[in-house]
Amino acid sequence: MENIKSKEIKLYGMPWYFFAIFAVIVILGTVLGELPGGMIGALPLMIVLGVVLNKLGSTTPIVKSFLGGGAIVCIFGAAALNNFGIIPEDASKTIYDFMKSGGFLNFYIAALITGSIFGMNRKLLVKAAIRYLPAIIGGVAFAMLLTGLVGMITGYGAQKAILYICIPIMGGGMGAGAIPLSQIFGESLGIDPGQMLSIMVPAVALGNAMAVVVGGLLNSIGKKRKSLSGDGALMRNGSYDNEGNSEEFEKKRNTISLPNLGVGILVSTSFYVAGAIINRFIPSLHTYACMILLVALVKVVKVMPEKIEICCYQWYQFIMKNLTTALLVGIGIAYTNLNQVADAMSVQYLLLVTATIVGATLGAGFVGKLVGFYPIESSITAGLCMANMGGTGDVAVLSASDRMELMPFSQISSRIGGAFMLILSSIILQII
Repeated sequence: MENIKSKEIKLYGMPWYFFAIFAVIVILGTVLGELPGGMIGALPLMIVLGVVLNKLGSTTPIVKSFLGGGAIVCIFGAAALNNFGIIPEDASKTIYDFMKSGGFLNFYIAALITGSIFGMNRKLLVKAAIRYLPAIIGGVAFAMLLTGLVGMITGYGAQKAILYICIPIMGGGMGAGAIPLSQIFGESLGIDPGQMLSIMVPAVALGNAMAVVVGGLLNSIGKKRKSLSGDGALMRNGSYDNEGNSEEFEKKRNTISLPNLGVGILVSTSFYVAGAIINRFIPSLHTYACMILLVALVKVVKVMPEKIEICCYQWYQFIMKNLTTALLVGIGIAYTNLNQVADAMSVQYLLLVTATIVGATLGAGFVGKLVGFYPIESSITAGLCMANMGGTGDVAVLSASDRMELMPFSQISSRIGGAFMLILSSIILQII
């Protein structure tokens, strides 16, 4: 009897038939138009869709091995359900509002930033951060070189390929990347920014999709070639073994308590508010970037009690393990436009986007290895997380590559790296 019970299929931590009962209730309410507005309606539907789509992606042979598994199925499966009208419009709007005006994405990322940074070893954080910028520059340089070469070979033009395809993809997403870049390019080149945006948006959307897929591929490669992967550790040379957290700290960190989760909620959201305040006085730095710098500073100077750091780490673990698939569904519905991806599917355009993603991956991995990083982790954070759509792309790429603990470095890529690309593009435009 015990063996039979141990093999029982579980979904979302419960026997599958109990999950099915709750899923039927939620789906029935959705179909009948009785799904409540706000979090109480959006969250159960996102959880149900996320669990089902994640199970489908994680058990389908080719998808789970080469295409990012459950993460990519959650995003694009939810986007397809929404695009073809299978999800009722009012339910779709509830999820859309919850993700955007409801701030669920910010809530999730705030927990990940605070928990992942406070859960790191302080010496490791300092050592890794110093070496991280060269890895980003390596990824950008390789991406520009390879995209320009492919642009020249295909007749698209090297300069045009770099400006219109590579830089927007490496620019940190839409709001912090493509939109301000279209203004910079439009003013410098005397072209309507709207026209520039229509060229850039499909590149960013398609590049984000490819980054998620490549993230899954890198995870598979890392499992087969152990020498290339740190299994989530960025630094080489035994950093986690020689400089890792003490056994006593690990034991405290992994002993979950309910009050700790409450403290984690307050601290993570408070740091997000602090980031927003800093952003008000330094508009050039995104709120996430301000938050990362502040949390990292607090960690480095050791002003936060260990107990509170542990609380943040436990809250981050709770959020990551229970709400990641729900968030990916929300990304698919609120942020993923399949029409933009489909419109960009010409062979030439596809080759240029592929060149950018491959260049970013190889460049970040190669330079990362030179500065003491594991190539797989460096490619994912300093490469792919520069080439995706900001915070949403970071979650998708890290989920597909099964390395969510690298969120602090991916956010450095998306936010600070995105700001670096705006500066770089301005310099390039002045030169040409």
